[in-house]
Amino acid sequence: MHPWGDIMSKTVLLGLSGGVDSSVCARLLIEQGYTVHAHWLDIGLGDSSDAQKVAKDLGIAFSTGAIREELEALVCKPFMQDYLSGRTPMPCARCNLDVKFPALFHAADSIGADFVATGHYANILYDEKGAAFLARGKHQNDQAYMLARLKREWLPRLIFPLGEYEKSDIRQLAHQYGIHVADKPDSMEICFVPDGDYAAWLERRHQTPPKGQFIDEQGNVLGEHKGIHHYTLGQRRGLGISAKHRLFVSAIHPETNEVVLSNGEDLFEKEVYCKDVSLLADMKDGQQVELRLRHSKNAYPAIIHLKDNGLASVTVLTEARAPTPGQLAVFYDGDIVLGSAWITSKPDET
Repeated sequence: MHPWGDIMSKTVLLGLSGGVDSSVCARLLIEQGYTVHAHWLDIGLGDSSDAQKVAKDLGIAFSTGAIREELEALVCKPFMQDYLSGRTPMPCARCNLDVKFPALFHAADSIGADFVATGHYANILYDEKGAAFLARGKHQNDQAYMLARLKREWLPRLIFPLGEYEKSDIRQLAHQYGIHVADKPDSMEICFVPDGDYAAWLERRHQTPPKGQFIDEQGNVLGEHKGIHHYTLGQRRGLGISAKHRLFVSAIHPETNEVVLSNGEDLFEKEVYCKDVSLLADMKDGQQVELRLRHSKNAYPAIIHLKDNGLASVTVLTEARAPTPGQLAVFYDGDIVLGSAWITSKPDET
């Protein structure tokens, strides 16, 4: 929790989607003494009825804000360009920095709210001097990873009420509180691709890459692929190629429209290259960190080497499997998120 003493007069703007997580957040914040104002962000694909009913049932103020244009320009277009360039994008991390949290802070400032809250399973911790840090929550699904691109100056105004809960706890609380969305399914991972078929979404919006060749490491043709936007490094399923051993995507070459397949041994790297380093806490060149390269449980001990122009290289003390251009490298010290950077394929990629 934040270090402020008396919170009885403090107002918080809550990003209320109408799902079970943010709905329970609203009730928890009320119980903690906050004046809660719920705000629903409209991306043009859903309706606010569940969120409105939660707010009405809890007796809290409710408003909406449109972010469709910002989402299109700052998230959807880069998402499309990444796939067409052979990278694997992470739209949620980009959206949190460029669209979602700016919209929530703007709405909070417009009503004079002290804090912004969301239903992420993460924590804001404070040291003895009152400095705020982003940290992992109790939930096994580390959502602090997706928040690692947030601005450092935002942290003191953020509240994540679910940080000390597991998902099962929240479902139970929702039933206990009588919240009408207690059994509502969790939302999809990419909000602007409702059916989860990102390749079809790309094909509806743009002239996607044509079919091309699967090749092995020696350049021998193994078969035909469906288009490079269907694949990501380390992928094994859905290749449609028969072989004596399992095959994995080990490289994507957009310039030749080729996808390289291998037995997977070449996917392990000792060095990871990054750009656009963003720090949420002090971090020194040569510092040992815990490195996460995907939104998963896998983490690696590593040494970070900070360079000029926001570039960095990370020496992995074991070996990291399939560091993927377009994904996020996140650096931890224990539970604390130190910062993050976008993974690139070359040491000097900008």
